[in-house]
Amino acid sequence: MTGFSLSSLFESSSGLNMPIFVVLVILYLGITFGLAWYGYRKTKDAADYMVAGRKTHPLIMDISYGATFISTSAIIGFGGVAASHGMSLLWLAFLNILVGIIIAFLVFGPRMRKMGKQLHASTFPEFLGKRFKSRGIQSWVGLFIAVLMPLYAASVLIGAARFIETTLGIDYTTALLIFTIIVAIYVIVGGLMSIVYTDAFQGGIMFIGMAFLLIFTYIKLGGVVEAHTALTNMSYLVPESLTAIGHRGWTMMPEFGSQLWWTIISSLVLGVGIGIIAQPQLAVRFMTVKDNKTLKRAVFAGGPFIFMMAGVAYIVGSLSNVWFFNETGMIALEAVGGNVDSIIPAFINGIMPEIFIMIFTLSLLSAAMSTAGSQFHTMGTAVGYDVIKNGILKGRSTNTILFSRIGMVITIIVAVILAFQLPGSIIARATAVFMGICTSALLPMYAGGLFWKKMTKKGAYASFFTGLVVSIFWYVFVHASEAVPFRICQILFGQPTLLTGMWTFIDPILIATPLAIIAAIVVSLKTQPPEEKFIEEIFSENEESEAANAA
Repeated sequence: MTGFSLSSLFESSSGLNMPIFVVLVILYLGITFGLAWYGYRKTKDAADYMVAGRKTHPLIMDISYGATFISTSAIIGFGGVAASHGMSLLWLAFLNILVGIIIAFLVFGPRMRKMGKQLHASTFPEFLGKRFKSRGIQSWVGLFIAVLMPLYAASVLIGAARFIETTLGIDYTTALLIFTIIVAIYVIVGGLMSIVYTDAFQGGIMFIGMAFLLIFTYIKLGGVVEAHTALTNMSYLVPESLTAIGHRGWTMMPEFGSQLWWTIISSLVLGVGIGIIAQPQLAVRFMTVKDNKTLKRAVFAGGPFIFMMAGVAYIVGSLSNVWFFNETGMIALEAVGGNVDSIIPAFINGIMPEIFIMIFTLSLLSAAMSTAGSQFHTMGTAVGYDVIKNGILKGRSTNTILFSRIGMVITIIVAVILAFQLPGSIIARATAVFMGICTSALLPMYAGGLFWKKMTKKGAYASFFTGLVVSIFWYVFVHASEAVPFRICQILFGQPTLLTGMWTFIDPILIATPLAIIAAIVVSLKTQPPEEKFIEEIFSENEESEAANAA
């Protein structure tokens, strides 16, 4: 294209009709804060602040769940990874729907809702603590969330700030601080009641934005068949550095057993696809609805919503290579200088008309705000309620909301600091690491607590610490993506990783999770079983008994 330059990819926003865009942003923020205020006014007690009063409408809960899960890390981070690695990431979208919606809503959700209500649990750590009759478990899980979730939250903040920076020409620091302050205000003030209402609105904006993105991408590339054919025919353009690790083209799976295959399957597809079910900020959503019928109805909206969010991001990310090559003579990764986190922002600003850029900017703001809001709430309650109030103070204080707000302020500051310190191309990696550790450390204990009557407190401790310790060890000393840049193994042992070959590309989830499951089973079977009366009560299927216990 004559006269085209790479810098123009990041300057297209200069032509935006700023008065119109400012009006749209003001209207968007006005509705967001209006809904947040509505949620705040309906917040009468700690139960409203922590679990939205346990009576959320199924559609609102479903969109809130989906909007919380799908953030800028999925659209910006994983969309960029799809531009580099190809459509093999669509297996992740499939697993998100199978595990994150169907299994989560039909298997885990009903049991979590009923048991959480019987135990009067308000947070995910409190649910686990009361299930195993252990304040220690509640505190440890709360501390786990407080320490590790800021990494995931930082990746969401980075995605939002990078897109604002690219689209509006605002410097990264200003964009990050403004975005964080806006979300923090309504989360800290209104709690989960405000979050579910704002999530529903933001989820609707996200759905519209992603639908526009998919349709316009195909139109711009000549149609569905033409676009995919062009991408298939570009396989000869895959850089040698990627073909050496198994890349065979953007519409093909990597070579079986190759480094790239292990990265995509173990770290991204399994790590994030299974990890969704053990996410504390998502699991607590099941305790916000009044009955199991609500969860069953939500499945019908959840699947299409997740596909339109994650699936579209992976498809468009891969297809962006066609447009970048047509415009610059380079594939997407090369056109943006190697930073995968810049691919989707550059593509959007380069290919889309002015009005779409405005709409999609609001869509990405919605994606980031909905996820960040839930993360802030989960981190804050973990620190203030689970660690300080119920751990350090042994439940003696009644200032639940105050402690939760203090915890939010602390963890938000930590997340912002991380967002300034983390390197480029980190969004998808940070998300996968957090979800992988959650799967290994929390899922065996969570699933065992829900479905296995013989799971004991010591078994829960064993599975939690086995999954956590093995995961961290594998990341620091074996898994090359983290071990090499960390350099701890190099400093201690004089080599980048303790193991060699394919072991360095196998994600910790495939090592730590099975060991955590084994630890849970072995220790539970060898320790004193939990009190039979207590177990029968919380596993009871009698709804009348449930109502009586809740009262």
